[in-house]
Amino acid sequence: MTPDELGKLLKQKKADFEERPVKDGTQFRCSSGEIFVVYTTGTVSIQGKPSKLAEQVRKLSTGQAPRRTVAVDEKKSKVIRADRSIFIVYGHDVEARESLELLLHRMDFEPIVLQNLPAQGDTIIEKLERYVGEHGNVGFACVLVTPDDEGYEVGKPENKKYRARQNVVLELGMVLARLGRKRVAILRKQSVEEPSDISGLIYIPFNERVDEVRAQLFKELEAAGYKPNAAAL
Repeated sequence: MTPDELGKLLKQKKADFEERPVKDGTQFRCSSGEIFVVYTTGTVSIQGKPSKLAEQVRKLSTGQAPRRTVAVDEKKSKVIRADRSIFIVYGHDVEARESLELLLHRMDFEPIVLQNLPAQGDTIIEKLERYVGEHGNVGFACVLVTPDDEGYEVGKPENKKYRARQNVVLELGMVLARLGRKRVAILRKQSVEEPSDISGLIYIPFNERVDEVRAQLFKELEAAGYKPNAAAL
């Protein structure tokens, strides 16, 4: 989809919006709360308020192409699909999330952010279950572990450390259960305390910017059977 195509669609739907250039694309911010970004790669990022309009843009931008099954785990009846969608789990670090979204767009993937998905009456957990794994169309997840909270052992405030948000730890466990550890990349800011029992997982530390680890993420996606665009390196 091109910016012109999206602009025409929004006008047809009589949406009130502002259009402005952003890095590697064009942003459309609607007064009703939806935010769309059309990147130069042709992919569209849907943010802001979930709505009927957002769902229509999503369907048109993806073409609703049938997805091809590439691997089946018969023991768990889990189907992993050849899809360009990558699930993103994050806490409060919007800048890190947006950097990861941009990186995935450059690799020709479509980042999926839980908060931007239509609720359809689902709880957060139900929504995650519906989009990931057995009944979903996402076969890989990136989990951003950033310093959103502080914590320490009872009675030892001097040992205070930065920790990930509780929702991030919960959703990390869920995507691990749905996808398996080889299809979940954990991107952890080095200032954050490492969650317990995390050994054996795909663990990618970075200092300040997600872009620092693009080469390592590229390799992990390749190892999972994806074909990221090498131009992103």
